[in-house]
Amino acid sequence: GHEIIGEVTVVGTGVSHLAVGDRVGVGAQVWACLSRDPKAPCEDCVDGENAYCNRSVITYDAKYEDGAMAYGGYADYVRVDSNFAFKIPEKIPSAAAAPLLCAGVTVYTPLKRNVKPGDRVGVVGIGGLGHLAIQFIRALGATPVAFSRSANKEQEVRALGAQEFYDLSDPEDQKKAVGSVNVLLLTADAVNMPYNTYLGLVKKRGTFIMVGVPNDDVTFRPMLLVARGIKWVGSLIGSVQDIKDMLALAAEKDVRAIVQQMPMSKVNDGIALARSGKVRYRVVLEN
Repeated sequence: GHEIIGEVTVVGTGVSHLAVGDRVGVGAQVWACLSRDPKAPCEDCVDGENAYCNRSVITYDAKYEDGAMAYGGYADYVRVDSNFAFKIPEKIPSAAAAPLLCAGVTVYTPLKRNVKPGDRVGVVGIGGLGHLAIQFIRALGATPVAFSRSANKEQEVRALGAQEFYDLSDPEDQKKAVGSVNVLLLTADAVNMPYNTYLGLVKKRGTFIMVGVPNDDVTFRPMLLVARGIKWVGSLIGSVQDIKDMLALAAEKDVRAIVQQMPMSKVNDGIALARSGKVRYRVVLEN
């Protein structure tokens, strides 16, 4: 459980921006040094890139520097550094907000940094991350383009805001899609993905962003990058400021996670549903 929405029950004496009763969200990170120790400066935190802090504590199965454990959101109470508890805008219901705290910021951050208004931006992997990416692309003033190897995804991705859809299992669609986007976001994590095909979708001097993490080695023809001046970019969640900006944009532009809600007592059923690949698009457990 690393996409959590709850109510503040206790605050530390040094906390002034949160109060008991506030509705807050917690994502995949619950602590970073934020360069608070002048004797141990942190280049990443100084640069506002706390997701890459070497002393970072993730939300579950991790240990704080004082020895306390971070157990995640399958719980009644969760302890986090106050910097990593984010007020949720009133417009966003809790169930729709929860996936924004990891899936949402994971796609929002590299899109914000690499996409200009008017760009054509493709998404491969229309799932928990991809369905949010299509909405954020639209919110950033760009044109969302969806790619899939399943023709039956077209109706749902167009409903999310995709302006175009290409079925990459169809040779004619694949031919039309070559060089069709300025930026391509890969959220899928399947093995044996056709990276040469995906790189071919990107225009010259475009950007290929990877946030999905497959378990196999990546194989592709380097000339597809070199001869066409394509940038290959990786990105890890987002910073404290990225999360704040993402939530504000989601509230303003009506970006919402589509979820299937279940009681916490059905946690095993929820995990099984998520693993089946049939969930649309995130399972949210309620306590």
